[in-house]
Amino acid sequence: MNKTYLPSKDTLEQQWYVVDAANQRLGRLASEIAAILRGKNKPTYTPHMDTGDFVIVVNAEKVMVTGKKRSQKIYWRTSQRPGGMKTETFAQLQARIPERIVEHAVRGMLPKNSLGRSLFTKLKVYAGPDHPHAAQKPQALKINTIPGEG
Repeated sequence: MNKTYLPSKDTLEQQWYVVDAANQRLGRLASEIAAILRGKNKPTYTPHMDTGDFVIVVNAEKVMVTGKKRSQKIYWRTSQRPGGMKTETFAQLQARIPERIVEHAVRGMLPKNSLGRSLFTKLKVYAGPDHPHAAQKPQALKINTIPGEG
């Protein structure tokens, strides 16, 4: 009988990837990023371990949504005080803090436990084309989120 292979922390190799979010669909981009953070693209994937890679997202200000979501999609936050709920649309949040849109979408696709919180720390999102992680020698990762374009 063969035993199931379990990778150990010292045998795991974590890569760094750069993803350009310019003209990408938000949900499709977020699901690809979540799979990479989780490690589902590797043969060493283990559900209860962090086997994923680091992801740097650049040009978050240029991410797109379809339909009327620019004006109808609502992001809300609360101060936990009575009357403390604040809402804003996708367009308003994109103008104010474009990084938060991608972070919010990816966080929703990660596990809702301590593993998911630790995986989320491996996501780095930047509004513009520059990032301070050149020392990690990240590889460019092409994600095609527009159906019909290959």
